[in-house]
Amino acid sequence: MNLTWFFRMAKWAHNPPSAARVKLVFGIVALALLIGGIEWMGWWPEWATAERIPRP
Repeated sequence: MNLTWFFRMAKWAHNPPSAARVKLVFGIVALALLIGGIEWMGWWPEWATAERIPRP
């Protein structure tokens, strides 16, 4: 590991993120997993699907 990562870990250990920030991050991850699961099951609507534009 790089020495910079140890400094970053020490900074987080001395000043951890707030409970609201942790809830926000977990909420975003849960939303992303929910959207991914809906798309994987085939329940995602066609109008919300991005289409790739072919390059000339």
